[in-house]
Amino acid sequence: MLKKLNCCIFIFFSTLSFVNAAEIKVMSAGAVEPGIELAINQFEQTTHHHVSIQYGTGPQLNQRLSSNQVADILIAPIPLLDQQIKQTRVIDENKIAIGKVGVGIAVRNQLSDPDVSTPEALKTVLLNADSVVYNEASTGIYLEKLFQEMGIGNALKAKTTRYANGEQVLMHIIKGSKNEIGFGAITEIKLFETKGLRLVAPLPAAIQNYTNYGAGLMRESPNPELAKKLLLFLSTPIAKAAYKKVGIE
Repeated sequence: MLKKLNCCIFIFFSTLSFVNAAEIKVMSAGAVEPGIELAINQFEQTTHHHVSIQYGTGPQLNQRLSSNQVADILIAPIPLLDQQIKQTRVIDENKIAIGKVGVGIAVRNQLSDPDVSTPEALKTVLLNADSVVYNEASTGIYLEKLFQEMGIGNALKAKTTRYANGEQVLMHIIKGSKNEIGFGAITEIKLFETKGLRLVAPLPAAIQNYTNYGAGLMRESPNPELAKKLLLFLSTPIAKAAYKKVGIE
């Protein structure tokens, strides 16, 4: 039945290719980049419309929106998306769910996997690490609070390095030379696994933090009808399979 449904969806979107190709602009959170890229590649192949995507952290997206930057679709953490709906920049009726992304722990390939199976084991690993690296966005805000609650915030402060986004964090880990522990969105860590680091594990379940993401049509969209078609595609079983493949739950 699912195979038949996917076939029908493919045929439906294939018919869109007879429409003159156009560009759809998307403003998206970086944590969902791997899944969004996979899904949009399929959309472009079946419709022949080009989708340009500008990625950023939650704070970066908020800054762009505050300066009235316009796109057709916004993909963002649910709180930010809801804020934009409240401010009438995004239309509520077209909002869809993308999925949730957890926090992962990364080390460069030359290091052995530390035991991070429990909060206490993670605490020991962090106290023994030479360096701890994470971002200044939603993941980093959560981790800073978590480490304080674990009673190790002050002990980690002197050896903590923070960056504006996940890519900078992961490049720091790859280029490192010490016993460094990095944190980031699981999807972003997976994206860098061919470049010199690996995902050790998600945060232990008891202290895991998920960020939920959604997408919506921007009110000032230059191409609202095409944007609606892309939103519809992003909620199909085909797109959801792409999300799951890269760690979006």
